[in-house]
Amino acid sequence: MIPDLADLDAFVAVARARGFRRAAYLGNVSASALSEAVRRLEARLDTRLLQRSTRSVTPTEAGQRLLDRLEPALGGVADALAALHADGDEPAGTLRLNVPTIVASHVLPPIVARFLHRHPHVRMEVIGDDRFIDVLGAGFDAGVRYDERLERDMIAVPLGPREQRFVVAGAPAWFARHGRPTHPDQLRAEHCIGHRFASGLVAVWEFERGDELIRIAPAGRVIGSHSGIEVQAAVDGLGLVASFDEFLRPAIDAGLLEAVLGDWLPPFPGPKLYFSGRHQTAPLRAFVDFLRTDASSTADATPSPVVPAALNSEAGQAGTQ
Repeated sequence: MIPDLADLDAFVAVARARGFRRAAYLGNVSASALSEAVRRLEARLDTRLLQRSTRSVTPTEAGQRLLDRLEPALGGVADALAALHADGDEPAGTLRLNVPTIVASHVLPPIVARFLHRHPHVRMEVIGDDRFIDVLGAGFDAGVRYDERLERDMIAVPLGPREQRFVVAGAPAWFARHGRPTHPDQLRAEHCIGHRFASGLVAVWEFERGDELIRIAPAGRVIGSHSGIEVQAAVDGLGLVASFDEFLRPAIDAGLLEAVLGDWLPPFPGPKLYFSGRHQTAPLRAFVDFLRTDASSTADATPSPVVPAALNSEAGQAGTQ
């Protein structure tokens, strides 16, 4: 008997996400429903498809073979169903993107709006996730990352600002007490406000000028996991903060913060959409074409407070292991 399509889809979701809870979160369904669907499928096929442990879920050899065949097939089914509601050659379906949370908040919104207005039959699901995961393996169509973290076999297309710059800043009162540094060696780790990731790592500040490269591990009195807390701590005179120029600019223009060490923080390339060339859905192809032809969606987009890979060991890396 041919297995139910929904059970096959549940298996693919769990195998991609490497876990029932993760797949349930991404698919907005219950973990118990997914577990029952996979058990039903394994019973019908009389084959164990997933190796379960207390810490992870991985496909068995048979499960991996099935997954490799099912992914393009189910993608084609989804495209075919979505095309029923499309007009002519107009793309239809869901485009799923995995991006750092700050990119989802500050880079993508204007791009998404223009794209969806142009393609009324496309839906977009943007998941902000700062963890270090395999985005394609987790079932996403594409991810957004920086050059340092792009896999070699992936296709990359610029998205958002073509160039970004990082800034270190502090409150005038803080500089009055401690002085203005003119060289990174003058920074003390305990004066640097830190940013901690979900993994537990704290972002390392990196400075570069000519052949000199200096790294500082923040050890200030404030360590946050949200940029708003970190910037406010700097405004309140609790230390120095490092973030994008555009993100700190309102406080700098208002005189609440002052930037330092600008000659040690060169600009770097902006984020890129990356994806596999093996299987591209109609919505993904449309989005890639949009990014390549709509100049305002790339070079003219407002830069975001994304932390670059050079200064942030995880935000630029999240989703590309």
